[in-house]
Amino acid sequence: MPSSRVTLQIVLLTVFFFTVSGAQKLTITPDRGTTINISSSSSSQVKGCQVCTAPGRCSTSILLKDSTHYILEFKCSRPQDVFSVEIVRNIECTTRSCTSNIIQADYGSLPLLDFNRKFTWNLKASSLKAFKIDFNNAGFRQINSLERCLDKHSYTLQASQTTGNVVVGKYCRTGPIHSAQVLDRGSFSLDVPAGQKLQTGQLDVSVGEEIKSLAKMTVMLPKGTSSAELLSPNYPESFPDDDVMEWYFQVPDKHKATVQFLKVVQPRCLKKEAAVEYHSKGRGALVLRLSDSQPEQNQGNFSLTLRNCEMDRRRTDSPGLSLNLRVSSSSKSIPAVTCKVDVNRMEGLSLHIEKLRPASDCKMKINSVLKEKITVTSNSDLTFQDCQPDDVRVSATRVIECSRLKDCPQTPVRLPCYPSMPSCLPTPLSSVTWTLRPPQHGTVELTSPSGPLKQSLPGQPCNDSFIIKATEDDGNTIGHFCPQGTIQKIQIHTNVTVTVSVLGTKATRTSLKHVLEARLKEEITERYIFTVFPKRDAPVLLATPGWPSGMKSSSTVSWIVTVPKKMEAHLMFTNLNQPKCSNRHTNIRVQRVGRLEEDYSRREDEEAEEEITVSESFYLNMSNCMPERGDFSVITKITLQKSQNLLLTIILSVVAALLAIFVIVLVLVCVVIRKKKKKLNQQVSIYNPNGISFLPGNNGFPKSREDNESHVYASIEDTLVYTHLLKKGREIGVYGEFETYRPFAGHSDSQKPLVSKDGEDDNRQVGTYRPFQYPSQQAPPLPVRPPSHVDPMVENEIYQTEGQSEEERSPNLGPRMEPEGGN
Repeated sequence: MPSSRVTLQIVLLTVFFFTVSGAQKLTITPDRGTTINISSSSSSQVKGCQVCTAPGRCSTSILLKDSTHYILEFKCSRPQDVFSVEIVRNIECTTRSCTSNIIQADYGSLPLLDFNRKFTWNLKASSLKAFKIDFNNAGFRQINSLERCLDKHSYTLQASQTTGNVVVGKYCRTGPIHSAQVLDRGSFSLDVPAGQKLQTGQLDVSVGEEIKSLAKMTVMLPKGTSSAELLSPNYPESFPDDDVMEWYFQVPDKHKATVQFLKVVQPRCLKKEAAVEYHSKGRGALVLRLSDSQPEQNQGNFSLTLRNCEMDRRRTDSPGLSLNLRVSSSSKSIPAVTCKVDVNRMEGLSLHIEKLRPASDCKMKINSVLKEKITVTSNSDLTFQDCQPDDVRVSATRVIECSRLKDCPQTPVRLPCYPSMPSCLPTPLSSVTWTLRPPQHGTVELTSPSGPLKQSLPGQPCNDSFIIKATEDDGNTIGHFCPQGTIQKIQIHTNVTVTVSVLGTKATRTSLKHVLEARLKEEITERYIFTVFPKRDAPVLLATPGWPSGMKSSSTVSWIVTVPKKMEAHLMFTNLNQPKCSNRHTNIRVQRVGRLEEDYSRREDEEAEEEITVSESFYLNMSNCMPERGDFSVITKITLQKSQNLLLTIILSVVAALLAIFVIVLVLVCVVIRKKKKKLNQQVSIYNPNGISFLPGNNGFPKSREDNESHVYASIEDTLVYTHLLKKGREIGVYGEFETYRPFAGHSDSQKPLVSKDGEDDNRQVGTYRPFQYPSQQAPPLPVRPPSHVDPMVENEIYQTEGQSEEERSPNLGPRMEPEGGN
């Protein structure tokens, strides 16, 4: 803080000290955004000493908020021996910036100079990020919890976890620790003893990395001979369970670093094992036990990671994990490294080594001759003096060509990305380039033994350990490719240069031993042909060669797309750019394999459809014109879906099954209804000539005097009631050979002839059958007759009297009436 601000605060803040009956008074106004906490020490021997903000408002601790004027009164003669002061400010970081830096200032606490003061900055990072504190060029050095700093300013960095706060370290100013990063949230505090004036200053706070450890400290080792001691978090107490701490060491050029463990306390582990890991650029990770000898680091910058296990803390004597380590560096020149290169083991490749930084101390020699660039084509001796991995770049090339097709290699030529290169090189191989030159009418065919390839496109990025770039002889890019795709074969009707570049340190010699295979074959009709087998679970993006720059003028490309059975392909032409043609036209065509007709065809002057569907394997052809202006480039998105015909078949099958079920249910319903109807048909009313009427039911028919019910029927069928009687009558001679009924001459005892009420008309015709006729479909109403004149209805028997004429035996009774309840 500038001295003018301190002077201004002294002028503005009037400090009143009164000693009246052992009491002192102070006037304090905290700065905006500042909170001052005054609390008594738990170890204080003075009892009853309180601080008051007003009469009757006294306590052993008090919280003063920003921009408020307070008059404090301490109820003891030496409150500085009882109370301590903490000045707190908050800093929050977003994904891009933080609200403030750490500024060492009094923040209105100058009247409390005679108290032990602690300045605390609470810091919070955005989600999954860390906040970073830069310790400026002077740096910090770590001390143990009992050590004191010479300037009486000691700093403490803490990390906040769900299990509690972890002390990352305690520090003094001036040292090799350049910066600190803490995950999520934590605090940074400065302790100043009573009577010590605060040294003003500033530490920058910024957004950190997405670290995977509790904290990450960056240590810059100075040139020359130096050393730095570092302590594990919570030292000498235990480092937290299953946690990680990282130190990153920046080693000067031509220096080597040595790691030594001064004091190690190893925990009892339930799961995993406590260990340290070393990482350096261009080298694999080195994992060692805490009891192992730690190696010298001769390859520049490196990181050291401490990993704790899940500790057994059930027993009180379980020690936990604590580590005190020393890192030393020296300026002793690194010895020259000699490499012998055997070209017979390099699979026909030429080795190229280039110095990247002219100002570096790296010296390269081939056969004792100093060079800035080295090309190795024969057995040679290489020497590297003071060369770091960042100083040089190593690549390899090979040319495969043939003038006649019969002279070309008959078997596929493997293109290894990680050939057998000398391990003594300062840095690993960064790229391998092959130049493939087929005969004049030949074709280059590329396949991947490890699986199909995919193009590196927006929405379809390459996240693998290497990338393949294919270009033509004139430098025009064909495309960028990587593994785990759907392109099984690439055919190019021109000279091709293929470069495989290693990305990061994920690549291994096993995974990159054989990346591609090349064949030089007979010519093809197109300039480029891609064979594609789309996957059912993900869309495929295919771009025209040269994307996004556009295809070469008058060039053609074809994709042979295989569509599985019962599937169909949906094509969408996205990112379609059409030129203005000066000669010919651009064309996009889709044609199914084995079909003569085209499914789709559009030129640059025709409106293209957004989406088309192809139900079989097909050819996708595109051709460019001679553009007057603009470029021709397309990205085609292919998505496989179940065939609509199959879907329709499934739908129709389901409908047919439902219809069959409906028919079965309908038949069952009809059967049930018919049975119920038949049961109702049997329940009919009985027309009784004796004048007794009843309804059908469980009581049955009424009995005759002889209780003979054999001649009684429930219903009468018109067409069958009398037919069998006529036939029977003819057999016994009662009826003649004619179709009319002859009346029976007598009657049974149980059945009386129909007579008039007065009994005078004995010759009246009775019992004669008359056909039942009525003019409509509905049954006529029952005749209204007295009960004594109701004709009886009996089943299949007609009573007639012998000797009566037909007229006498057949009185006109009117039309025959249906019984109630009949059908």
